[in-house]
Amino acid sequence: MQQLTRFAADYVGYVLKGGTKFYAWMGALGVLIIGMLYVFYLQNTEGLIVTGMTSQIHDGLYFANLVFLVGVAAGAVTIVFPAYAYHHEGMHKVAVLGEMLAISAVIMVTMFVFAHMGRPDRLWHMLPIIGIYNFPHSMLGWDVLVLTGYLILNAICGFYYLWCKYTGQPINRKWFMPLVWIAIVWALSIHTVTAFLISTMPARPMWFHSMMPIRFIATAFAAGPCLIILAFLIIRNNTKFWVDDSAIKLLTTIVTWCLGIALFLTLSEVVVELYARTEHANGLYYLMFGLHGLTNLVPWFWGAVILMISSFVLFLIPSIRNNFKLLPIPCVMAFAGIWIEKGMGLIVPGFIPTPIGEVTEYYPTFVEWLLTLGIWAFGFFILTILLKGAIGILQGEIKYGAAK
Repeated sequence: MQQLTRFAADYVGYVLKGGTKFYAWMGALGVLIIGMLYVFYLQNTEGLIVTGMTSQIHDGLYFANLVFLVGVAAGAVTIVFPAYAYHHEGMHKVAVLGEMLAISAVIMVTMFVFAHMGRPDRLWHMLPIIGIYNFPHSMLGWDVLVLTGYLILNAICGFYYLWCKYTGQPINRKWFMPLVWIAIVWALSIHTVTAFLISTMPARPMWFHSMMPIRFIATAFAAGPCLIILAFLIIRNNTKFWVDDSAIKLLTTIVTWCLGIALFLTLSEVVVELYARTEHANGLYYLMFGLHGLTNLVPWFWGAVILMISSFVLFLIPSIRNNFKLLPIPCVMAFAGIWIEKGMGLIVPGFIPTPIGEVTEYYPTFVEWLLTLGIWAFGFFILTILLKGAIGILQGEIKYGAAK
C-alpha cells in the first residue's frame, strides 16, 4: 500500500512539472474545459432544445464524435499487436503509450454519452447488473459492456506495466500476457459492436448493410494510427524520450493500407447504391448531391473525399511517407477526412429522409460545438497527463526509492 501511494504521489508530482509550452498547452485546454462545463450546465437546465437535434434527427455531432472516438480507441491495437505478436522492438518500447491513448479515447466516448443524454441522471440504467435495460437484446447494452471492458483491460495492462517499471519488479507474464491477448481481441469487438449499433436498424437504409463493421474497423486502423503518429512526433520533438523510426514507419504502412481499404469500401457503396437508385439510396444521394434543394452536408462529404484521397496519394509517395517533417500533413488530412466521413457524413444522413419520408436538415448549435471542443480538450488533457507520466517512468525519471 505504501508503494502504491508513493507511485501515485511520484506520478502526479512529475506530471505537474513542466516548461512554458506545457503550461500554455494545459491552460488552453483548461479554458475549453471551463466552456464545456458552462454549456453542459446550460444544456441540462434548459434541455436539448439548445442543440440542433430534433425529433427527426436525434443523433448529431455528439453521436458522430462518439462513433469516431471508438475507432480511435480501437486503433491503439495497431501498436500493441505488433509489439506482442511479432515482438517488434520499436513498438514494444511504446506499447504502453498506445494503451494510454485507448484509455483517453474511451473516457471521451463516455463523456459524449453524457452529452447526448437529456437526463444524465438516468445513466445508471445502462450499468450491468444494477441497470434496467434490455440486455442481451439491446445492442446499446452490448456497446456499453464492451467499452467498459476495454477501458478496464487497458487500465490494468497499462498501469501494471508502468508499476513494474517503477518498482523494478519483473512482469508476471502468466496472467499479464493472456490479458494482453484478450485486450487485442476486445479492441476489434468495441468497433464491431458500435457498427452493429447502427447497422441493425432496418428503418435506416443508409446504415442497414453488413459492410458497416468492416468499414468501421478499416477507418479505425487508419484514424487511430494517424493520431498516434502525430503524438509520437510531438514526443520526439519535445521530450528526451525517443520513439524509434521503425515504429513510426510501421504505423504509416498500416495507415496506408487501411485508408486504401476504407476508400475502396466507401466508393463501392456509392456505386452499388447509385447505379440503380431506389428510395433507399436517398440518404446517400442527399449526402453527395443534396435532396429537395437541401445541401447542408454536401460540402462535408466532398471535403472528406478530397482529404482522404489526397492523403492516401501522399502516403504512397516515399519521399513524403518517410519524411517525418512532412508526414504530419497527410496524417492530419486523413484524420480530418475520416472524422467527417465517419461522423457527420455517416450519422446525420442516416436520418434523411425519415422512415415516413420527412426531409429535414441538421445544424449543430454553438452549444454543441463548444461542448464537443471541450470534451476533446478534456480528452487531450487526460492524454497529456497519462503520456507524460508514462514517459517519465519509461525513462527512469520516476522510480521507487529514487532520491528527490
